[in-house]
Amino acid sequence: MTRATLDRPGDFLGGRFVSVATSAAKGAPDGDLVVRSPADLDDLVGVHAVSLAHVDRAVDVARDAWPSWRRASGDERYRLLRAYRDRLRVHQEAIAETIAREAGKPLWEARGEASALSAKVDVMLGEGAAWTRDRRIEELPGEIRYRPHGVLAVIGPFNFPGHLPNGQIVPALALGNTVVFKPSERTPNTAVWIARCMHEAGLPPGVFNLVQGRAESAQRLVEHEGVDGVLFTGSARVGRAIARATSERPGKLVALELGGKNASIVLDDIARDARALEHVARQISFGAFVTAGQRCTATSRVYATPGVIDALTERIATAARHAVVGYPLDDDVFLGPMIADEARAAFNEATRCAREGGYEAIVGGGSCSVAGRRGYYQRPSVHRAPDGALDVEGYTQRELFGPDVAVYPVSDLDEAIARTNATRYGLSASVFTHSESVFEHAADGLRVGVLNWNRSTAGASGRLPFGGVKDSGNHRPAGVTAGLLCAYPQAVLLRAEDWDEAQKWPGLAIK
Repeated sequence: MTRATLDRPGDFLGGRFVSVATSAAKGAPDGDLVVRSPADLDDLVGVHAVSLAHVDRAVDVARDAWPSWRRASGDERYRLLRAYRDRLRVHQEAIAETIAREAGKPLWEARGEASALSAKVDVMLGEGAAWTRDRRIEELPGEIRYRPHGVLAVIGPFNFPGHLPNGQIVPALALGNTVVFKPSERTPNTAVWIARCMHEAGLPPGVFNLVQGRAESAQRLVEHEGVDGVLFTGSARVGRAIARATSERPGKLVALELGGKNASIVLDDIARDARALEHVARQISFGAFVTAGQRCTATSRVYATPGVIDALTERIATAARHAVVGYPLDDDVFLGPMIADEARAAFNEATRCAREGGYEAIVGGGSCSVAGRRGYYQRPSVHRAPDGALDVEGYTQRELFGPDVAVYPVSDLDEAIARTNATRYGLSASVFTHSESVFEHAADGLRVGVLNWNRSTAGASGRLPFGGVKDSGNHRPAGVTAGLLCAYPQAVLLRAEDWDEAQKWPGLAIK
């Protein structure tokens, strides 16, 4: 692989890449994003100039493009989005390598994400479209029609820099909105690939736009009067800030996909089956350690009953000790680095708090090195809580976003449900049991948006809704239902067929 540096390609505005002016007379840049791979700090992935003025320009060109785009036929919009899908497939391997370099994902995982980009187009133009299909109510007569909001801002995360924003961009465009995309400052190069594929697909100028930047650019976009909706994926802290910033504009759509403190419940009947026990340990270990724990659906808590907890903890600990941490582009690597040194430091501080608060470090974890690379590598850790509920400030209620899992003893299923719900988050949970009736009892009690039976909390399907409750979101799930975020329903009552049957009201005469 050639480790090329993407050097100031410019923002994608009005159908072309526009460089940020370097002279004061034309508007000086508001700094640069200098992106080094978290897996190898000697790998300069990209340099991107930042311009707050470009945020305004992006919104302006998106608003200018909106009238003709929303009036284009659905067939035409779908044709162009399928062309975009085809270009994603052409560049799929290059996109995967970019994700691996700038997000630190192992190449096998980055390839899965790159492949999901084109698959998402098929889902959203197929099954996803059914959620926003206009329909006639014959007996009224009336219709339900779905209308685009206008200009939508998509603000993306670093952990899935292509897949998650793509899952909002595609339905937004399909339903006739125009888009301004502001990716994470950690992963700007993946966004450039999306813009290139949009350009190669032939989308009209201004329909899709890309601006690079930090928090200031996102804030300007969120607060912009010309933006009709904000689709954000990221932390609960930033989600709350977006909600505050838009509180004076109740008509502005705000869709928040936020964090999680996800739990797996494991019951005694699993221990009676050796294969099942191995499966459960594998699923939990995957959910806790994949993407270096940097998934909103990561497994951070396990509630296990007395007959299974010891054997399960031993197997999860074995997986943690033997998980291969390494350079993402090398073979047989399970987890790469964390995204930044400050993220790693905060994570290690949280696990230190756990140990000082009484948690036993079954596997200690800690920062580590990879031969020949300067990066933010971290070993997985496994902690076991003492008997009884034990809250530790900075650990038990906080989304750690790192490779750690805590195992908690519980007496029965109802205690496990109560403990699972005892957090401000409500994104994902898993229940491991052979019994369907037991699973359904748990399903009835758990307050989460994504529920798995004998599967990892980190599993999700693009053919299902995706989102959470409480601080994990604001009841606007993405996934297959993302189109519902990108259009509003319009009720249409049609004219009466017989003019002589016009309604009459007491006390109202027209002649």
